[in-house]
Amino acid sequence: MFIQVVQGKVADEAGLRAAMDRWMRDLRPGASGWLGSTSDITDDGTFVAVVRFESEEAARRNSERSEQDAWWADTRKCLAGDVTFFDSSEVTTWLAGGSDDAGFVQVIAGHLTNPQLMRSMMEKYSREVREMRPEIIGATVATRDDGEYVETVYFTSEAEAREREHLAPPAEVAEVMATEMQDARFLDLHHPTMMSPG
Repeated sequence: MFIQVVQGKVADEAGLRAAMDRWMRDLRPGASGWLGSTSDITDDGTFVAVVRFESEEAARRNSERSEQDAWWADTRKCLAGDVTFFDSSEVTTWLAGGSDDAGFVQVIAGHLTNPQLMRSMMEKYSREVREMRPEIIGATVATRDDGEYVETVYFTSEAEAREREHLAPPAEVAEVMATEMQDARFLDLHHPTMMSPG
């Protein structure tokens, strides 16, 4: 899997939402290898989109389509200032991965000193976490060689996530999170828009 995360401040929300609808209607049929996307606007007006492709090559093919280029040129006008892109082909799916049925999504971005250690901890304790936090549907974790990562966690609802977020994870997981997850930034998608090929 290949993931691209796009972030930018919103200048024209209505225009942005119309552009996303237009992509689904007009461009989705030709997006070979596109697996889906999760997007929303955070409380501080930041647009966040986590876009999934089956491979980096598929993402590149989509970007090179003339209609995609024209669509982005128009959509970019709805965003103010710099727009950032995070690309990764090192993607780990945790538990059930993502879900179009999620009622709340949290995107966590930061730096890992040892990405493999974090991935192994998630796999080792997946059953315990599932029992403790049944509202977590799953997650994707995208990492890069420089240690930068974006984790996208899918929850059944925000109310259930808030109710249980105070529960401490297994001690080994907590220790790894404390030492490995540096400068973590949390982006809450209260009303996520899910797009999928189906």
